[in-house]
This record gives sequence, C-alpha cells and structure tokens, in this order.
Amino acid sequence: MKLIVEQQAARWYKQEMDLSEGDSLRIFVRLGGCGSVHPGLSLGIAKEEPRSPGMVANVEGIQFFLEEDNVWYVEDKDLHISFNEQYEEIIMKVV
Repeated sequence: MKLIVEQQAARWYKQEMDLSEGDSLRIFVRLGGCGSVHPGLSLGIAKEEPRSPGMVANVEGIQFFLEEDNVWYVEDKDLHISFNEQYEEIIMKVV
C-alpha cells in the first residue's frame, strides 16, 4: 500500500495552491463526489499539517499524506495521483 504522487501533479498543486517547500497536503475521505472505490465517497485535499499520518509521499518539496484514520479508503491498494495535461486536471486513482 503506497501513496504515489507524480512530479507533474506535485508541481500543479504547488502552483495552484501557492505552496512552498516544506508545506503539507492532507488527502482525506469526504462525503459525495465521484469516487470509484466506495460509492458516495471521494477524496479531497487541504493544506494541513499531519497529526498521525498513515501514508506519506514527499514530492517536489511537498509532503502529501493520508491520516491513519483515512487509510481504509484505499483498501490495501496504492493511491496514485497524476496530472492529465489534455484536460489540465488532477487524477486520483486507487489501483
């Protein structure tokens, strides 16, 4: 079970969220949206410091993480975050 963040996605977050090296982004489970893993749930992201990280990836000087209590969402799989250049959007996939 890994959190994989592609460099291009990390760069996009840095630019769009005006992040600096050393900042942290929490990936969290939220009600609603178009999640493919659990109907009625999806993933959100917020600039926050970790309390009890369960999955962590450091890319482009940014720490991406899921708190321990949200790791259940990936069900022993990997969370892959990439950037689609054609549509200029982030893609989060559990594989």
